[in-house]
Amino acid sequence: MRLGSLATGGALAMAGWSGGRHGPPFARWGGPFGGRGGFPGGPRARRGDVRAAALLLLAETPLNGYQLMQEIEKRSEGLWKPSPGSVYPALAQLEDEGLIRAQEAGDRRTYVLTDDGRAYIEEHRGELAAPWEQMADSADDDVGALFREMRRVGMAAAQIGQLGNANHIAKARSMLAEARRGLYSLLAEDENDE
Repeated sequence: MRLGSLATGGALAMAGWSGGRHGPPFARWGGPFGGRGGFPGGPRARRGDVRAAALLLLAETPLNGYQLMQEIEKRSEGLWKPSPGSVYPALAQLEDEGLIRAQEAGDRRTYVLTDDGRAYIEEHRGELAAPWEQMADSADDDVGALFREMRRVGMAAAQIGQLGNANHIAKARSMLAEARRGLYSLLAEDENDE
């Protein structure tokens, strides 16, 4: 096993990507790299947002449930990651209402709008604002920028772990430790010093 593979695995585990129940405290809310649920105390999906998102996305192209989840996450810039437990019931409800229908494509089931679904979207166009845009707009810009930068740093560190030599990995660890100390020193500053 390469040294880089070990470093990457350790870095990812430290970043909350362990995939298990245990890990660092921030793993509960998804960590700095956009895990499940997004930012702590950040924007939350409202009732009906999954339904509206599914209708709007299916108006563009047929998708399966997993693709819907991916597209919502992508369009919200990682702020909103709906779970299967919210997407599939919404799809079932839309299907029961006759607004979408399932179609088999090979071994996959995709969903498409029905004529009634297209008519519904046209009639309610003003009410069906893209919920992923509202989600992104409601996130604090400074906090969002901070977390996006953390995500980029995490990706760069993972690349060093995979592709770098032992010297690169040692320097990267030192740089990250220095950045961590600097961040904690911000919290230790007296607010009156500003």
